[in-house]
Amino acid sequence: MPAPAEPAPSGQPAESVPPVVVSNVVGSFPWSVLAERHPALIRQVRGAFPYGPEQHRALDALLADCTEGVVETLGPEAADRDQWLEWGRGRIGRSWFDVPFLWSESYFYRRLLEAVGYFAPGPWQGIDPFRPFKLAELDTAEADEELAALDELAPRPAEEQEVALLHGSLWGNRADLGFRLGVAAGDTPTASRLVADDGDALRSLLDGGTLCLVADNAGRELIPDLLLVDHLLHHDRITRAVLHVKPYPYYVSDATTADTVDALRRLVDAKGAAGEAGRRLWAAAGDGRLTVRAHPFFCAPLPYADLPEDLRREFAAADLTVLKGDLNYRRLIGDRLYPATTPFAVATAHFPGAVAALRTLKSDVVVGLDAGTEAALVAAEEQRWRTGGTHALIQVRP
Repeated sequence: MPAPAEPAPSGQPAESVPPVVVSNVVGSFPWSVLAERHPALIRQVRGAFPYGPEQHRALDALLADCTEGVVETLGPEAADRDQWLEWGRGRIGRSWFDVPFLWSESYFYRRLLEAVGYFAPGPWQGIDPFRPFKLAELDTAEADEELAALDELAPRPAEEQEVALLHGSLWGNRADLGFRLGVAAGDTPTASRLVADDGDALRSLLDGGTLCLVADNAGRELIPDLLLVDHLLHHDRITRAVLHVKPYPYYVSDATTADTVDALRRLVDAKGAAGEAGRRLWAAAGDGRLTVRAHPFFCAPLPYADLPEDLRREFAAADLTVLKGDLNYRRLIGDRLYPATTPFAVATAHFPGAVAALRTLKSDVVVGLDAGTEAALVAAEEQRWRTGGTHALIQVRP
């Protein structure tokens, strides 16, 4: 059964808007997330904590439900039950594979948190089920090497540092724990390249104002995001940064306030240039030049076309909003199957204010490519370039 029609973004006629992504094509990327990645994640979470029989039963039920059953409602005690019923209108009782992919993924993570007791009063309330995976990202030899490399970058001209840190933030998006669940051991992406590069246009918008940075993953992706923010503040490229994170655990490795604190502490405790950057960021938080926000919208199964009014005003007032990562990109484009050559400005016309996307490609949705680039990618890799995490883009709409 096809998914119910999704309303067109504001200002676009319905007949001009392509369909949203669903997961009911066996072998497709969205199908593999629901059929393979989510079950693997449930098994990992089940073994990561000494959960009791109640959590084990709930996780096992979720595993059966999301692979073979239909979408069920949250329990009657859930404070956000009515909100999810509203968002899930026309989807409850259907196969997880037949409803919009963006919605089913988001609802899976909400149901997973319910299964482990994250929201319910009790000993597991507020315990991030993904925390062990996130902390492990910060305590690796690779993380040590990346931080030490800052000492080599420090003597270089500020403009050269800025370009390097921008690309560090971009390619840091490959440090995605959810994505790694779908990559075979030893199959680390190596053929990395940009399919669109508006880096110069992005940097031209950094002129001493306010930057909103909507973070994606914690750990080794958040570290380069913070280092980029430090550079921009330290060199007066911006006067204020607002870091938007998730209000609760989401999509395995998505950054929360607690993850931001962990990343800042990792920097503060580092030696050399990394430690200096960490201490500057800590001070910037204290005097208001760096602000962390955790708006509920960022855990909603909604596209950016449905921004609440307070966020719409904030992004409209910012000099630039940078959206990090694949999920933010999908939400920006509405998770719709636009032709890849659709101009980025057309697909993002609904967004208030200047917007930029920094993303490594891990899902089917993409816009803003020229026809020659798309043809070359398809000739070389068919459609694998869209989902393998080996290509990236920097796109800007002033």
